[in-house]
Amino acid sequence: MKFTATTLLWAFLLLSSVGVAQDTEGGHEKWEYVLEDTGDVLQLALPLSAGIMTLVHKDYQGTKKLAFSYATTLALTYSLKELTKKKRPEGRDLYDSFPSGHTSSAFSGASFIQRRYGWNYGIPAYLLATIVAVSRTEGPDGFHDFWDVFAGAAIGIGSTYLFTKPHQKKRVDLGFSRYKDNYSLRFTYSF
Repeated sequence: MKFTATTLLWAFLLLSSVGVAQDTEGGHEKWEYVLEDTGDVLQLALPLSAGIMTLVHKDYQGTKKLAFSYATTLALTYSLKELTKKKRPEGRDLYDSFPSGHTSSAFSGASFIQRRYGWNYGIPAYLLATIVAVSRTEGPDGFHDFWDVFAGAAIGIGSTYLFTKPHQKKRVDLGFSRYKDNYSLRFTYSF
């Protein structure tokens, strides 16, 4: 639970360190810019954290599964952007709104962490991914609407569940030891 408390504390400090009622240029408040910047960072930090976790756990099979699920997430997201050509809600003349790439990336990383290593890591990861989704709709530019971020989250989670199974620790351990003239063989089965 140390990971959970630390993550939530950092997120709270980051978001609360900015005055809420400060107007900035264009009629937007400073917290909106902080939220948007936070989403920009977290969309890559979550999948990167998932990759680091596979290395820390020496879970090289998980590294491969993360690569497949993340590549599928990106391929689906950017293919759908090209196929749907939905106009951005903030008024720019761009037609790549559906689905949200930031959200699909963040939820791909968060769902991998949860699926592979459990809910103790998954809850804070999903909370951070939700911050990314909110940053895409509530940031100063409002790059996406609800359906864009909902679809991005569904793609990220779905791609992960397609390729990833929970991490299984070693179930069988065999050991050998020698002390002076005594030899022992140890067999352990965990279930």
